[in-house]
Amino acid sequence: MTVRVGVIGAGWIGQDHIRRLTETVTGAQVTAVTDIDAARSQEAAAQVGAEVFADGGELIAADDVDAVLVTSWGPTHAEHVLSAIASGKPVFCEKPLATTAEDCLKIMEAEMAHGRRLVQVGFMRRYDAGYRQMKQVISSGRIGEPLMVHCAHRNPSVPESYTTDMAALDTAVHEIDVLRWLLDDEIVSAQVVLPRATSKRYEHLRDPQIMLYETVKGIRIDLEVFVNCQYGYDIQCETVGEHGLVRLPDPAAVDVRTTGQRSTEVLTDWVGRFVHAFDTEFREWIANLATGNEPTGPSAWDGYAATVVSNATVEARKSGRIVLTDMKPRPAFYATRDIA
Repeated sequence: MTVRVGVIGAGWIGQDHIRRLTETVTGAQVTAVTDIDAARSQEAAAQVGAEVFADGGELIAADDVDAVLVTSWGPTHAEHVLSAIASGKPVFCEKPLATTAEDCLKIMEAEMAHGRRLVQVGFMRRYDAGYRQMKQVISSGRIGEPLMVHCAHRNPSVPESYTTDMAALDTAVHEIDVLRWLLDDEIVSAQVVLPRATSKRYEHLRDPQIMLYETVKGIRIDLEVFVNCQYGYDIQCETVGEHGLVRLPDPAAVDVRTTGQRSTEVLTDWVGRFVHAFDTEFREWIANLATGNEPTGPSAWDGYAATVVSNATVEARKSGRIVLTDMKPRPAFYATRDIA
């Protein structure tokens, strides 16, 4: 079965996913596209022979759309996801699922009322080979019970439009999701410490930030977010357990020796670092839909949890206090349904 996908949002990430679904993933066809920019819709649709729709509502209702991909502006996500659920169509939503916890809860309520999982959220790190190896080690008990996690998320630079809040909402949110998954635990509090600010930043931006989290089990997490580090795109993660530790491997790179020097390449953007994770994410999503199964990737509950924690992180930075996440109890509907 070929899964016919309608894409809402034809910006850079939307167009990259259209390319991925067309050229890399087997069993998918992009049949519909819409974007707030009509010219961009036309351009993206023309490349794959898709139909252009005036808005998300019309696209979701189309007979030749079996599943929906939402890659539009974050504040529009809840509207489109709820519309897809109302139409009974599977929907893949890039993060965030919604910008508020209230909208995330509405999505979960709608999906539970439908009685079957339809929603998958685009947290691609769960599909990265290194993170999956870490998950296997932690789950096997080889390092004992996890006690601490040390993480870093570094970008060489960010555009002027990047804000201080985005360090939590757009950057750290990836660690927030993947650590919940790695540890099989929920985050109960957030705190932010601001070290000396780098001079390599726009005046409006506070950078770097150190984010501190505690989980239900008492695991302590420290996360450095440094989005103007200059030297490259560098993702680090180390989990320390009672008997040992497991560290996320760096991307494979050749060892180069020249006159008086030994070096390896450092990636400069997230595209190169996680391209294979994106490919695997969409292959698994389409494979599940093609066989009539529910999506098994990050769920609406995961989208809700990430939004709650990232919003608490922003509040912690602004207030200077430790902020409790105040997360609702996890519904039984989502107890064992997200396995990626």
